[in-house]
Amino acid sequence: MRIPRRLLAHRVVIERYRGEGPVGPVYHPPGRPVPALVSERVRTVRDRTGTEVTSTAQIIADPDLDCPAQSLITLPSGRQTTALHVAQHTAPGLPVPESTEVFCE
Repeated sequence: MRIPRRLLAHRVVIERYRGEGPVGPVYHPPGRPVPALVSERVRTVRDRTGTEVTSTAQIIADPDLDCPAQSLITLPSGRQTTALHVAQHTAPGLPVPESTEVFCE
Protein backbone atom coordinates (compact mmCIF):
# COMPACT_ATOMS: atom_id res chain seq x y z
CA MET A 1 0.00 0.00 0.00
CA ARG A 2 1.34 3.45 -0.96
CA ILE A 3 1.02 6.61 1.09
CA PRO A 4 -2.34 8.25 0.18
CA ARG A 5 -1.90 11.02 -2.40
CA ARG A 6 -4.20 13.35 -0.40
CA LEU A 7 -1.60 13.46 2.39
CA LEU A 8 1.08 14.81 0.04
CA ALA A 9 -0.09 18.43 0.13
CA HIS A 10 3.19 20.13 -0.85
CA ARG A 11 5.38 20.13 -3.98
CA VAL A 12 9.18 19.95 -4.00
CA VAL A 13 11.63 20.18 -6.91
CA ILE A 14 14.63 17.85 -6.91
CA GLU A 15 17.95 18.26 -8.72
CA ARG A 16 19.35 14.73 -8.43
CA TYR A 17 23.01 14.41 -7.44
CA ARG A 18 25.14 12.84 -10.20
CA GLY A 19 28.56 12.86 -8.56
CA GLU A 20 31.66 14.99 -8.31
CA GLY A 21 33.04 16.87 -11.31
CA PRO A 22 36.32 18.72 -11.76
CA VAL A 23 34.92 21.85 -10.07
CA GLY A 24 32.55 20.31 -7.51
CA PRO A 25 29.20 18.52 -7.34
CA VAL A 26 27.27 17.81 -10.55
CA TYR A 27 23.46 17.63 -10.63
CA HIS A 28 20.81 16.53 -13.13
CA PRO A 29 18.53 19.37 -14.33
CA PRO A 30 15.57 20.11 -12.02
CA GLY A 31 12.72 17.65 -12.43
CA ARG A 32 8.99 18.29 -12.31
CA PRO A 33 7.49 19.22 -8.93
CA VAL A 34 6.99 16.12 -6.80
CA PRO A 35 4.04 15.67 -4.40
CA ALA A 36 5.32 15.48 -0.82
CA LEU A 37 4.57 16.24 2.80
CA VAL A 38 7.16 18.69 4.15
CA SER A 39 7.94 19.44 7.79
CA GLU A 40 10.45 22.24 8.34
CA ARG A 41 11.62 21.50 11.86
CA VAL A 42 15.03 20.92 13.42
CA ARG A 43 16.04 17.33 14.26
CA THR A 44 19.31 15.53 14.85
CA VAL A 45 19.91 12.67 12.38
CA ARG A 46 22.83 10.69 10.98
CA ASP A 47 24.04 11.37 7.44
CA ARG A 48 25.15 8.73 4.92
CA THR A 49 28.55 8.42 6.67
CA GLY A 50 27.01 7.93 10.13
CA THR A 51 27.95 11.39 11.43
CA GLU A 52 25.35 13.20 13.56
CA VAL A 53 24.05 16.26 11.72
CA THR A 54 21.16 18.69 12.08
CA SER A 55 18.23 18.27 9.70
CA THR A 56 16.09 21.39 9.21
CA ALA A 57 13.43 19.79 6.98
CA GLN A 58 11.96 16.34 6.49
CA ILE A 59 10.08 15.20 3.38
CA ILE A 60 7.70 12.26 3.03
CA ALA A 61 6.96 11.18 -0.57
CA ASP A 62 5.98 8.19 -2.71
CA PRO A 63 8.07 5.03 -2.17
CA ASP A 64 9.56 5.28 -5.68
CA LEU A 65 11.02 8.78 -5.15
CA ASP A 66 14.42 9.11 -6.88
CA CYS A 67 16.43 11.39 -4.61
CA PRO A 68 19.99 10.30 -3.82
CA ALA A 69 21.78 11.79 -0.83
CA GLN A 70 23.41 15.16 -1.66
CA SER A 71 20.64 16.07 -4.15
CA LEU A 72 19.43 19.68 -4.14
CA ILE A 73 15.80 20.17 -3.11
CA THR A 74 13.68 23.29 -3.43
CA LEU A 75 11.05 23.34 -0.69
CA PRO A 76 7.57 24.92 -1.00
CA SER A 77 8.89 27.94 0.92
CA GLY A 78 11.43 28.53 -1.89
CA ARG A 79 14.36 27.57 0.33
CA GLN A 80 16.91 25.29 -1.34
CA THR A 81 18.42 22.55 0.79
CA THR A 82 20.50 19.38 0.41
CA ALA A 83 19.38 15.78 1.04
CA LEU A 84 21.40 14.34 3.94
CA HIS A 85 19.84 10.91 4.22
CA VAL A 86 17.11 9.03 2.35
CA ALA A 87 15.13 6.24 4.05
CA GLN A 88 12.77 3.81 2.34
CA HIS A 89 9.88 2.74 4.58
CA THR A 90 8.34 -0.56 3.52
CA ALA A 91 6.20 -3.08 5.38
CA PRO A 92 5.37 -6.01 3.08
CA GLY A 93 2.16 -7.68 4.15
CA LEU A 94 1.30 -5.08 6.78
CA PRO A 95 -1.53 -2.55 6.38
CA VAL A 96 0.73 0.52 6.61
CA PRO A 97 1.68 2.81 3.73
CA GLU A 98 5.06 2.59 2.06
CA SER A 99 6.94 5.87 1.60
CA THR A 100 10.31 7.53 1.21
CA GLU A 101 11.60 9.92 3.87
CA VAL A 102 14.27 12.48 3.04
CA PHE A 103 16.13 14.33 5.79
CA CYS A 104 17.42 17.69 4.55
CA GLU A 105 20.24 19.99 5.66
